[in-house]
Amino acid sequence: MSVTMERRQSSVDLPSSIRDAYSSSPSSPLSSPRAASEPPSSPLSVLSKTPSLPNSPIVAIDAARRYPSPVSLSADTSGTQTPVKRGDRSSSQSDDGSASDRPAKRRKTATPREPREPKERTTKYLNLAKSQDDFTPEDTFQMDRLLSALRKKKKIVVVAGAGISVSAGIPDFRSSNGLFATTKKQYNVKSSGKHLFDASVYKHDSSTQSFHNMVRDMSDMSAKAAPTPFHHLLASLAQEGRLLRLYSQNIDCLDTQMKPLETNVPLNPKGPWPKTIQLHGGLQHMVCTKCSNLSPLKADLFNGPEPPLCAACTEQDSIRTVHAGKRSHGIGRIRPRFVLYNEYNPDEEAIGNVSSADLRTRPDAVIVVGTTLKVPGTRRLVKELCQVTRGRKDGFTAWINLSPEPKGIDLKDCWDMVVQSKCDNVARLTALPPWNVDIGDDYLVPKDELAGRTNIEVNLSSTPPPSDDSIIDTPKPTTEDDPAIPTPRPSPKLAAVKKPKQAKLVFGSGDKDASGKPKKAAKPRPRKLKQGKKAAAPNATVMDSFKAGKKVTAGKDVDAKTVAKNIAVDTFSAVSTVTLPTRDAIKIEEPATPVSEANVDHRTISPPSVPKGMKELFT
Repeated sequence: MSVTMERRQSSVDLPSSIRDAYSSSPSSPLSSPRAASEPPSSPLSVLSKTPSLPNSPIVAIDAARRYPSPVSLSADTSGTQTPVKRGDRSSSQSDDGSASDRPAKRRKTATPREPREPKERTTKYLNLAKSQDDFTPEDTFQMDRLLSALRKKKKIVVVAGAGISVSAGIPDFRSSNGLFATTKKQYNVKSSGKHLFDASVYKHDSSTQSFHNMVRDMSDMSAKAAPTPFHHLLASLAQEGRLLRLYSQNIDCLDTQMKPLETNVPLNPKGPWPKTIQLHGGLQHMVCTKCSNLSPLKADLFNGPEPPLCAACTEQDSIRTVHAGKRSHGIGRIRPRFVLYNEYNPDEEAIGNVSSADLRTRPDAVIVVGTTLKVPGTRRLVKELCQVTRGRKDGFTAWINLSPEPKGIDLKDCWDMVVQSKCDNVARLTALPPWNVDIGDDYLVPKDELAGRTNIEVNLSSTPPPSDDSIIDTPKPTTEDDPAIPTPRPSPKLAAVKKPKQAKLVFGSGDKDASGKPKKAAKPRPRKLKQGKKAAAPNATVMDSFKAGKKVTAGKDVDAKTVAKNIAVDTFSAVSTVTLPTRDAIKIEEPATPVSEANVDHRTISPPSVPKGMKELFT
């Protein structure tokens, strides 16, 4: 013990210079300096003043760095400003306030992407009127593009004019050989032939007679004409379900004669609408100006300067005046049902509704063919259709005519392709299957011929034959991995696995059993007489005494109802009845192993101390 104390004292003794240095400075900036003469409070306080190594100088620790104070607000800061937190200071400034060389952190800001400018769509020109030898690779590419659109587009809208019927022998209107040029000389019109298609023809008898003559000639011309190849192209598109709508300006009705291009006269304003919309009516019908009775056109009635009388109005007027004795309401006049210049279109509402519906559908191709777009309503319709179609990424618009495309600010940038060609040439190049060609049933094999043939049946065994392992040792494929049988005929169908019938449980007293057959009538059970004396019960054994259950009197006929009732009572009974054997019964039973009476310990059966309430059970 004395040796240990000496070691401690030797470790504590320090040189006087070091002791004076430590005694003059406080151990901590927060603690007050202690007097040198004052004894230390504990040995640990003395041990903490252990000097460092001779080669490491003692550096005084700055109190501001060890215990930094929070950043205070400047004097000129207003009270409403949020105080600056220590973590919010710039990283370029260190804790001691000196600036460091590390740059300040910058947040990554996402630079907004510049919107992509839509690809500029230009108009390509294709001249199919020149010979095939003069074709350039660009012409071939544009022709393939046009034919691909006509063969593959799904929602095609066609706006057709009189030019598609020129090859059928019906002249157009505005060409050098058109109706406007020929009618002036043919029908002795003083002004332009266009006046015969104006509503003012009914103001003068001379103009009315010229108009009627023109109607008869046009009706005969249309009856003799046949649909052109381009008409068949339109019918094929409609038959394939790829023609969304055909807006026709023609009154010859060559298009509506074909079944896929049939129309309704008059048009239903609320739909459904047919494939062909006649913008200017047709020569197939005539209408009464009073009762609006619609009937097929009879060209022979239009003879002379006066319009023919309406047969329906004549009959109704005769009944009213002759039989009823009332005054006449007038008789209407018959006129062809096509629209003239400067008059109201009776299908105007329906045409507006169907065009709006087609614009909402957004067609993927618009073909304008055989027209000059001089009519303002048709011109506006084409403009809207082209704008919607070119708004699609895969939209395609084409102008097909021998004359150049119409000029104007309203139709600027409307065409993807301008094709200078006859429309029938385009139809022949497209070469769609005819709509009215019946393939017949030649490809079908008659049943009689099939009956005479020999049927070869192949029986496939369920278990594969044993393979020779000596030749090739291949693993046997499982049923799931078994590939299809490479035979020219289809694989045989697997027999359907019959599911076992589920047994039906009948609850209650039903008239049918589980199999569905009617039950036999149950015979009434004979009633037994009551016995005066009960039969003696058999002797109970020890094992019977310990069985849990309800006692049933032996010797009594017990039916199924009684047994079920007793079972139910025992099931729902909270406490089972247990009959304990008596001492005499135990003595009577012979043990399995003979034991002498002297060796029996009676205390195991009847202990000296019997619990309270159990004495009656052992007596």
